[in-house]
Amino acid sequence: MSKKIGLKEAMSIGIGGMVGGGIFAVLGLAAALAKGGTPVSFLIAGLIALITSYSYVKLSLKYPDRGGTVKFVNQGFGIGLFSGGINNLLWFSYIIMLALYASAFGSYAPNLLQLTGDKVVDSHIYATAIVLIAAFINYYSIVVVGKIESYAVVIKLIILLSFVGFGLYGLFGNPHLEQLSPEHWESPFKLLTAGMVIFVAYEGFELIANAAPDIENPKKNIPRAYFWSVIFVIFLYIIIAAITVGSLAFSEIATAQDYVLAEAAKPMLGKVGFTIITIAALISTFSAINASLYGGSKVNYEIAEDDELPKQFTCQLWNQPIGLLVTTIATIILVNTLKLESISTAGSVGFLLIFSIVNFTGFKLSKEINGKKSIPIIGAVLCFLAMIALLVQHYSVSKVDVFIALGIIAFSFLVEFIYKKTERKKG
Repeated sequence: MSKKIGLKEAMSIGIGGMVGGGIFAVLGLAAALAKGGTPVSFLIAGLIALITSYSYVKLSLKYPDRGGTVKFVNQGFGIGLFSGGINNLLWFSYIIMLALYASAFGSYAPNLLQLTGDKVVDSHIYATAIVLIAAFINYYSIVVVGKIESYAVVIKLIILLSFVGFGLYGLFGNPHLEQLSPEHWESPFKLLTAGMVIFVAYEGFELIANAAPDIENPKKNIPRAYFWSVIFVIFLYIIIAAITVGSLAFSEIATAQDYVLAEAAKPMLGKVGFTIITIAALISTFSAINASLYGGSKVNYEIAEDDELPKQFTCQLWNQPIGLLVTTIATIILVNTLKLESISTAGSVGFLLIFSIVNFTGFKLSKEINGKKSIPIIGAVLCFLAMIALLVQHYSVSKVDVFIALGIIAFSFLVEFIYKKTERKKG
């Protein structure tokens, strides 16, 4: 029998999934979009994640399955073109997240060691190398992946909580503290859309669903694991955002946008603080890449098992699903072709749509899962409207980002349509 997971471990899966590379990758982006209202943007995104976690709680209790989100979508809509397209989007969204984490790793690493003298070239080398190293570890041993995760969660939380402690102390008397006042906030619509661009920083709570069959005392521990981990991360992100905006001038945040958390440690702890946070960012993004590669290849395998992708994806290569290799190659291509903002937007749009569908599933199956109808439908509407708001706002700023995001959604359904049509011809 497999060892059961306690509340602490279940929460660390959720917290580890959220506080991965996300906060390091998107904090500068949020501050550039929301200015002094950055903590509010993190709160908005967090509340949508919290409402969505209600549907995940009810679905995980009724349908505990290692397929997690994939199983919930199939349960709500049956196995067909629609659920297949959404599940493909989940896999592609994992790849986008991987590219986001690798991009963050590539932004932080040259601050410790420059390779070529050109930061852009260095960041691409580092981003590509870290994905390859993580893929090698995944092929070498799943046990090692698990061990890295359990240590990484503790290390990054200790460093981030220390940053919060020193940061709050450092805010006293800081001239930039007044940047947090409402006159420095962007418009409410911009605060909302900034929250949606950075929504990817919260998506990791859904990983608890994959561990649901192994959680002990599920009735008690599954709701606690979801709600407590999301609430903890909301508070952590809001405080980190407030410290960053209160410690640095907006011009400094713009200059150091890709590694702003390390820059925010400088006023309190100087070069040492900058280096410590940089190391924390490298550990966090590496652990997030490690776990997401494993998760991504499992999602791909589950979809193929449910006959929503070719059966070839259930084949193994070096004792791992073939999806691990495909996911690795796709991540390397993405991280070397798209800008950080494009990656973040595409990832957020993908997850907002997926969470909207999961919430709708919670609404549709409310009787079966013994849940309320109101919370899931509010979650479904909020996720969908937030996705539309993000696309509308981004269309005026960067049409390319919108086309990339919509293109990925369309591609997810096109792949499913072609596969189903080919299968029917064979039949």
